[in-house]
Amino acid sequence: MSTKDCGNHDEKNRQFLRCLFAAILGSILLLIFLIWIILRPTKPLFILQDATVYAFNLSSSGSGPTPSPINPTPNTLTLTLQVTLASFNPNHRIGVIYTKLDTYSAYRGQQLSIATSLPATYQGHRETAVWSPYLYASAAPVSSFTLQILQQDRTSGGILVNVKVSGRVKWKVGTWVSGNYHINVNCPAYLRVASDRDDAVGFAGPAIKFQLSQSCIVDV
Repeated sequence: MSTKDCGNHDEKNRQFLRCLFAAILGSILLLIFLIWIILRPTKPLFILQDATVYAFNLSSSGSGPTPSPINPTPNTLTLTLQVTLASFNPNHRIGVIYTKLDTYSAYRGQQLSIATSLPATYQGHRETAVWSPYLYASAAPVSSFTLQILQQDRTSGGILVNVKVSGRVKWKVGTWVSGNYHINVNCPAYLRVASDRDDAVGFAGPAIKFQLSQSCIVDV
């Protein structure tokens, strides 16, 4: 066999191996796709079960001494809120892995509390996971627009606060685990407010628990 024939033989072997590798890879991807289509994962369901308010006091810059025009006193919020969040996995064959979750409270697009991390959790088929995080804000600055709207909402006897969750999840089928997917959860919570001053919004009493059982909007 000549050198030229050997070169052609080696090239044919490389082409065969490349075709074989492409066929195997294509079969694996097709199998994963078919499993995904057949199982059709459904996003988890979230419910805001309750919210306990230990402190919710928002004061304007006009509630104290006259602020200096150079160093004005900001509107500030002090908040201590505990919420109970429940998540249900409706899938019969797919598990959900919550690799990272942060929760916080917001009002009309402005974040009120700092983000609180929830523990990483695996949720099996048709299982429910429950978290009860605390949400905090200590003398956090609040925009004048937010304060004005809060004061207006106070006249109706309550405010609509959004408890939000953001993070990453994975799907698990047998031993196969998907990549990370972003998850965003929005849970509306209507809280009754009271105040004895025109320039402040707050809650009366040591602690108030609101039974909500409010369904949340989930995007994955």
